[in-house]
Amino acid sequence: MAKGGRRYPLVVYTHMMDRWWPAVFTLGLALLALSWAVRSWGYEDWRWIALTSVGGLNIFLGILLLILRKSAYVQPFSDHLRLVTPFLRLNISYKRFRRASSANMGVLFPPQSVSNWRAEIIRPLAKMTVLVIELNSYPMSQSALRLFLSPLFFKDKSPHFVILVDDWMKCSNELESMRSGVTPSAPRQKRNDSILSRLPNKNK
Repeated sequence: MAKGGRRYPLVVYTHMMDRWWPAVFTLGLALLALSWAVRSWGYEDWRWIALTSVGGLNIFLGILLLILRKSAYVQPFSDHLRLVTPFLRLNISYKRFRRASSANMGVLFPPQSVSNWRAEIIRPLAKMTVLVIELNSYPMSQSALRLFLSPLFFKDKSPHFVILVDDWMKCSNELESMRSGVTPSAPRQKRNDSILSRLPNKNK
């Protein structure tokens, strides 16, 4: 089995879920409060039961989003890069790699050139550096990838992935180390070459 490196959470997914889970969870609490009010006002049972069910579902979804907020990540292996999201698990062989470069998120996706809801996601991330991994070909069809991945993984229609992680430099270095098969060697222990170390031991 190929040796795996560190997991780097995908910032786009973490950022999106940080926006969604509080709203979904709060809506669930509001619906539960409304269902209690409807019941106390003496309305039909089905009304407060329906509100309670929907409210409970929203609370569950909010907690689920909170748990899954860092479940999307990339992880370098010795022969491939693994990309994982809540709906996709993809191994990208290094044989498909053409090159990896860095770019600015705001330059790749200018907020003024995208839809309003997407611009709201990009603006807090615009100053961050991304890794752009250019490929010879995708490991699966582009239409399928766009179905399961955020549009912010693709800057154009060429085979590539835009990867946004917190520590892009560390991720890039580990990725290149895995690809080249070179791992940092352990520091050598310093030899004690002092004059005292060369004197004969009289206790022997």
